[in-house]
Amino acid sequence: MRINNNISAVDAQRNLMMTGMTLSKSVERLSSGLRINRAADDAAGLSISEKLRAQVRGLVQAQRNAQDGISMIQTAEGALTEVHSMLHRMRELGLQAANDSLSPEDRTNVNAELQQLKAEINNISSTTKFNGKQLLTGSLVTALGGATGTDLIVGDQLTTTAVASITAINVSAAKAGDTYTMTSTAAGTITMTRGSDSVAQTVNVAAIGANGSQTLDFSTLGVSFTIQANASGKAQADIVTDLTAAANDTIVTAAGSGSANYQIGADASDFISVSYTRVDVSASGLSALDTALTNFNGSQTLAFAQALVTAVDTSITSLNSSRSNLGAVQNRLEHTIANVGVAHENLLASESRIRDADMAAEMVTFTKTQILQQAGTAILAQANSAPQSILSLLR
Repeated sequence: MRINNNISAVDAQRNLMMTGMTLSKSVERLSSGLRINRAADDAAGLSISEKLRAQVRGLVQAQRNAQDGISMIQTAEGALTEVHSMLHRMRELGLQAANDSLSPEDRTNVNAELQQLKAEINNISSTTKFNGKQLLTGSLVTALGGATGTDLIVGDQLTTTAVASITAINVSAAKAGDTYTMTSTAAGTITMTRGSDSVAQTVNVAAIGANGSQTLDFSTLGVSFTIQANASGKAQADIVTDLTAAANDTIVTAAGSGSANYQIGADASDFISVSYTRVDVSASGLSALDTALTNFNGSQTLAFAQALVTAVDTSITSLNSSRSNLGAVQNRLEHTIANVGVAHENLLASESRIRDADMAAEMVTFTKTQILQQAGTAILAQANSAPQSILSLLR
């Protein structure tokens, strides 16, 4: 028997200390609801769960971003609905003015309404806003991408037989981040096809006279470009040959350069770009209407009334394309929200499995360690009192 070193008491104290540490962790887990409260609890698990938390929070914000994008699109599309209504009214008035039962005074009255409708289309274009951003003025449009030598860009030379230059390319109404390819299946025509969905449009190509120019307008796709010939002019067949050659047969639009950028995922690369077409009567798809209205305003003749109807039809077609593109993006965003919601749910469940405490299992541990602590305290008391039996030897 020893007095200076009570090994039994030291052993009981060590076990009681370990039980106390285990009980302290159980209390912490039960009170926080988390299995991992610090890196020491599970270093690898903490690392994985923090990454999952970042993704989860990113997906929550992505859902809100997509919903804001839908609201923005609906604002623009609502304004375009009214523009469509006014174009239908313009067509109705044009048909009325094209009827010779009207007197010159009657056509003057028709023109008064037409000019007011024109002013209101321009007004809608300039005043339609979302969170201060103008949607229909052309400030949120697609930019031209592409590279020298592989795509058609401003300044490219068409060199078959005679030289001509590309002096302007307008993709403001085109889909952003896409490739448009030109081919020819019939003499004197060029077909442009959008890469993402294979939508195509064919236009006729004409010969260009000396120092003349020609604009090829693929209005359905929102792409147009101008060709300027030199003093030799440019033959129809040569233009088609040059534009369908490998070096010139694609036009590339840049994602996010001028169009609205919607961040719809948890990572920086998860975004889409949406172009909001300019819709005043001077815009690309409506410029023919501007000319027709100006002509009719100057002289209310039968011929100008008939030309107005044709111009309105062209404008309606252009506006159809703009509204269809916005509607397609809205449907995409709605599916994005649904998909992000599922991903958020699954990632949250994954993070929970790693980081959250199993309350039932933790309660079992807590109860066990609580009993061990009570027992250890009692045994330590007994071990501390055991050396007192040595006093009996001194009697």
